[in-house]
Amino acid sequence: MLGSILAWLGNFSKELIYVLGYPGLVILMAMESMIFPLPSELIMPLAGFLVAEGKFNFWLVALFSSLGSLLGSLISYYLGKFGGNPLILRYGKYLFLDATDLQKTEAWFQKSGEKTIFISRFIPVVRHLISIPAGIAKMDLKKFSVYTVLGATAWNMFLAYLGFFLGERWNEVKHYSEYFSIPAALLLLIVGGYFIYRHIQNKRKERQSEKELLKTKSI
Repeated sequence: MLGSILAWLGNFSKELIYVLGYPGLVILMAMESMIFPLPSELIMPLAGFLVAEGKFNFWLVALFSSLGSLLGSLISYYLGKFGGNPLILRYGKYLFLDATDLQKTEAWFQKSGEKTIFISRFIPVVRHLISIPAGIAKMDLKKFSVYTVLGATAWNMFLAYLGFFLGERWNEVKHYSEYFSIPAALLLLIVGGYFIYRHIQNKRKERQSEKELLKTKSI
């Protein structure tokens, strides 16, 4: 099932790039930087191969892929900025999330936002999602944009170089990246699940302590 989905995504990426050229690269990388399951390992090695074939220019690939990554990240950022807070304040109670958690998220991105955004560009799954909490935390837009471009450009051009080096075997990059992407995704799910569980437990304890305190005061 996963193999057929990746095959379809690979064909879709190829067709879009072959038909639209650089604008297709912008669209694909914008999608990759959002919540679409379109990994850059399917897109950038192909762009690198086209550079080797003389159909694309290396520096234009760097420019347009980074532009696409920034565009998609900004869309997700603004979704988090204008939609995340109201959703959490309204529905967060069902996941034991409240205004205190928003404050903690904001404090985290104020303190370590630059490193978080930069490093996240190299991590499967995380790079698709990280812009949303950055928006929820209202991270400084200039810093967010700069570190998004720095991280995305480094990762994109690494993949493009692999495609350039491998030539017609450019699609092998995705094949080998699965050995890292799938375990990384599973590890993130496990770690994320553990922290959510701990968070819920802590919230329950806090509420229980508040109830006990109220009972003590009422006696």
